[in-house]
Amino acid sequence: MISAKAWAAKTATSPLAPFSFSRRDVGPHDVLIEIAYCGVCHSDIHQARDEWGGSIFPMVPGHEIVGKVTKVGSSVHKFKVGDLAGVGCMVDSCRTCASCGEGLEQYCEGHAVVTYNGLEKDLKTPTYGGYSNCIVVDEKYTLKIPANLDLAASAPLLCAGVTTWSPLVHWKAGPGMKVGVIGLGGLGHMAVKLAASMGAEVTVFSTSKAKEADARRLGAKSFVETSSAGAMEANARIMDLMINTVSAPHDMDAYLNLLKRDGTMVLVGVSPERIPVSAFSVIGKRRRLAGSLIGGIKETQEMLDYCGKHGIVSDIELIPVKDINDAYERMIAGKVRYRFVIDMKTL
Repeated sequence: MISAKAWAAKTATSPLAPFSFSRRDVGPHDVLIEIAYCGVCHSDIHQARDEWGGSIFPMVPGHEIVGKVTKVGSSVHKFKVGDLAGVGCMVDSCRTCASCGEGLEQYCEGHAVVTYNGLEKDLKTPTYGGYSNCIVVDEKYTLKIPANLDLAASAPLLCAGVTTWSPLVHWKAGPGMKVGVIGLGGLGHMAVKLAASMGAEVTVFSTSKAKEADARRLGAKSFVETSSAGAMEANARIMDLMINTVSAPHDMDAYLNLLKRDGTMVLVGVSPERIPVSAFSVIGKRRRLAGSLIGGIKETQEMLDYCGKHGIVSDIELIPVKDINDAYERMIAGKVRYRFVIDMKTL
């Protein structure tokens, strides 16, 4: 076993604190990664505080992991010692179901092994995430990080990047398409960058007028302050596709009304509370309300390669691990532009 150190939530109500545990030894198909940086996702907060239910404690959060390979198994072919590597939201899956066969492991119909707050395929061993100094992962679920990208700013691509990339590609965002992005946070700012780079005309919908300059800098052509009187009505029935990144209760019907006939709103943000939707909001214009979950390993690598080609990374604030509890509170208050990343040298 490999001794590891981390910061963990011991209970749903305790602050994160130093924690020691053991990783498995490197097997024939595994790589050992020395973690350099780990992004902080809003889902880390939801799970560390058991807001979605079913959390496993102690919990080491973190699924936006980048670092350097320090050891490889005897049968590893994709990586060598010294390579840059990343780990996203999953570290294994059943590998035999239809979804796995199509490279859509995030929809595994057997058992998808999530990077933290989950169980290994033995259904007994808990998984621990990236707020730690190292991780052991099967090479099949390990990603190559383009060498030309800033490593720290690349970390959020492993979740925020692919979570917005996947629906943009699936619904064919591109020139001639009007794409709305609801919420300009960790997910939203990546949706703007990616959609704009694809040639779509991007509009950001936000409750904060203060984010307009950033929205335009990131690539948005238009900005709508949703709390302004008449703003939503003035933009009714003009959007082809909307990426909804909001992770709090909000008026879903008001946003659905922004879609054209046959338009689609895709949920990628997860509210801890149920959100009602009127049937008339979708029936009247044959609109679609859809969801999208992260991305498979193949499309995650495609996203990373695309970002490498176009020089796209996240806007980040680098923090020492000792500031993680304060960072959680700042995230809840919306006081980060736009993703915290932990510098693991500070562990």
